[in-house]
Amino acid sequence: MATDKLDLESAVSKLIESQGGDLLRTALSGFLAEMMRREVEQLCGASYHERSEERETSRNGYRERTLSTRLGDINLEIPKLRSGSYFPSFLTPRRRWEKAFVNVISEAYLQGISTRKVENLMESMGATGVSRSEVSRVASMLDEEVEAFRSRQLTKRYTHLYLDATYIKSREQRRTHSRALLIACAVSEEGEREVIGVEVAESESTKSWQSFFVSLLQRGLMGVELIISDAHLGLQAAIQSTFIGASWQRCRVHFMREALKLVKHVQKKEIAAKMRSAFEAQPKVEDGERLTEDELGERRFISVFREFKDLSGRLESSHPKLAHFIDEGVEDVLTYLQFPEAHHRKIHSTNLIERLNREIKRRSRVVSIFPNDQAVLRLITMILIEQDDEWCSGYRYLPEISQLNSSSEA
Repeated sequence: MATDKLDLESAVSKLIESQGGDLLRTALSGFLAEMMRREVEQLCGASYHERSEERETSRNGYRERTLSTRLGDINLEIPKLRSGSYFPSFLTPRRRWEKAFVNVISEAYLQGISTRKVENLMESMGATGVSRSEVSRVASMLDEEVEAFRSRQLTKRYTHLYLDATYIKSREQRRTHSRALLIACAVSEEGEREVIGVEVAESESTKSWQSFFVSLLQRGLMGVELIISDAHLGLQAAIQSTFIGASWQRCRVHFMREALKLVKHVQKKEIAAKMRSAFEAQPKVEDGERLTEDELGERRFISVFREFKDLSGRLESSHPKLAHFIDEGVEDVLTYLQFPEAHHRKIHSTNLIERLNREIKRRSRVVSIFPNDQAVLRLITMILIEQDDEWCSGYRYLPEISQLNSSSEA
């Protein structure tokens, strides 16, 4: 077996000496091919066509992959092995959700899904050439990471809690079921957002949400002052019985959508404009009058509340169902007005978690039907971990309460 090392200095000098883009790209392509050859020889225990008692496996063709570099795209021929797997050391390993996707593919095979369908699925995601041994190894690592993320202790105070559910299909005993994916995101008192929980349930029932909330509380969730969600009855009941004392903000976007379902299509634009105008109503403040943040919030609430009551009165004869809908829901949809004005745009709806749901749908749509609930949890949690990492390194979602208080005092 050859044991000589790559002459890195020689390879780099060749790249420097070459001037043309094509020459540079060709030189880099050859250099990377040589790296792969040496790495595969070490895995096999012997060089290509070499007979050796130390040989552990042999090559079995190759798979193509395009590597984007500053010099342009380079077509790589990555060697495949008869047993085991090989991934070049100079390539970035698969992202978390891609690893989870690989595991979904393997479980689909085990559940007896058509080979052709699975291969088409793999090709659409660029996951060809994955061995069973690699799948098993990736699965065990993913499950450990999924469990660590879902069971981690919540050590901060989270003042704002965003809740929502989306539905994904999975198989159980050869039957396809629609599963509710319960997701909780929160904003800490420092204004930083996090994904704090995810669970797969049979439905959005009160019992399912209560069980989910209990798990969050057991992990240390505390300090919740405002909960933002839609008006699903099961979710409402679970919130009222679990988070006693916390305010509830009915999602303003969902409220508008549900209201417009009660009018004819030709009237939607007019009604939507009237409702948006009501939301923008401003309180009257006399010249020289000094109000605290709480007093100003109370006046905002009263002004907008009166505008909606006036609107429902005008709609009573022409749109009785819409008028009744507004009267019943207006108080809950205006809760955000009693909080600092700097927070209003971020707390009046579940947009924070809605964007996350759209990303989940986009990434999981290619799977269509998951082989089981564990596969759902594995893939979705990996997507959420990536989003959580991005949020941790990003900007504050809400200004800190302490900063708002100090600025108002000044």
